[in-house]
Amino acid sequence: MACAAAVAGCASAGPGAGGQTRENREDKVRLRTTLQRQAPSLPDGFSDKPLPAWRPPFTPDSRACRIVLQTAAGHAPPRALKAQAAATYQGDLLGELVAVNIVAYEPGQAGWRLRELGKSLRECTRLAAGPGTRLRMRPLHMERLGDDSVAASARGRLNGYPYAFNLVLARSGDTVVSVVHTGLAGVEARRTRDLALAFLQ
Repeated sequence: MACAAAVAGCASAGPGAGGQTRENREDKVRLRTTLQRQAPSLPDGFSDKPLPAWRPPFTPDSRACRIVLQTAAGHAPPRALKAQAAATYQGDLLGELVAVNIVAYEPGQAGWRLRELGKSLRECTRLAAGPGTRLRMRPLHMERLGDDSVAASARGRLNGYPYAFNLVLARSGDTVVSVVHTGLAGVEARRTRDLALAFLQ
């Protein structure tokens, strides 16, 4: 299947490909099992077959944007990280997909890691810009997920096509779940929330 997108986003070489080599193997297996086990809980219209980790179809406009996008793509900042596992699932709307990365941190470290990621998310005011591309970020108001969460969205054009982007970062205990929900025909905050909840259980 071709990357529908120069627009929707492509998959990289494998789940979490290029991740940290010092990750704990047992934790990584546990996180991958969670991705497989929770996939059937995805909202209607989503395939439960995991595809490789997401690769953004654009170049981030700032360091802050790059940090949050790399986290969603299976490359979270390594400090205090034990393991991570990422996958992508296709939806049935035009260009719709969800990219998930589950990150396990050392005990007691996930809270401040989420705060640091949240700071980067707030500083990411312009997701991407260039010829035919204009994506500005804004806060996405959403009921708190897990122990704590932050969310943002972007609407605009990517390579001349309409593009919608929602991102949620949520913590449950010592785990942080990153969810990117994108599409060409628009994506609903409620559906994004349901996607995040599927992997917080």
